Amino acid sequence: MTIFTMEGKILVSTAYLPPVEYFTLISEADEVLIESEENYLKQSYRNRCYILSAHGPQLLTVPVYQGSLHKTPIKDIRIDYSKRWQQVHLRAIISSYSSSPYFQFYFENIEKIISSKIDFLLDLNMELIQSILKMLKMEIKLTYTTYFVPVRTDENDFRYKITPKEKSQFLSKKYIQVFDNGTGFIRGLSVLDLIFNKGPEAVDYL
Repeated sequence: MTIFTMEGKILVSTAYLPPVEYFTLISEADEVLIESEENYLKQSYRNRCYILSAHGPQLLTVPVYQGSLHKTPIKDIRIDYSKRWQQVHLRAIISSYSSSPYFQFYFENIEKIISSKIDFLLDLNMELIQSILKMLKMEIKLTYTTYFVPVRTDENDFRYKITPKEKSQFLSKKYIQVFDNGTGFIRGLSVLDLIFNKGPEAVDYL
């Protein structure tokens, strides 16, 4: 039995303000291993998320240095602060959720982390995930992998199973969202959408 198939332990990728499904997946785990040795994967939740604006889902992307993308471990990917992404992300979050029921209770912590100049993408994501777990009142041990294991069929390996390119297999419960454009409930959004709308009850919707 490997560390990836031990009962209560799962393996996931890092993610920026992860989708609700990410937390649905880890909510029943006792320990979560976050992949830190894989090569960086573009167009994934590792450096992007979706929030719900008045015009529908809006993509937010953390820019990284292009020269570091070629077969570079995710742990070595640096954030590019020559672009004003922090201001863009914070303005977008405010525009989308300032009218939501619990925005004022949770935004400050998210704003503080995004505004701080954290060098590495992996570290930024970890800070945000840990903060969100506290908001959800979920006590889950988070650790990084120390070596890379190729993708296999281990039932607890979820590194590449939550992606914006495919419909998630891990569906959370529906809840009332700030914007209803007549298209029904929107999935695949950052967990911020759930937290700002449901507050202390958010964990019940995972």
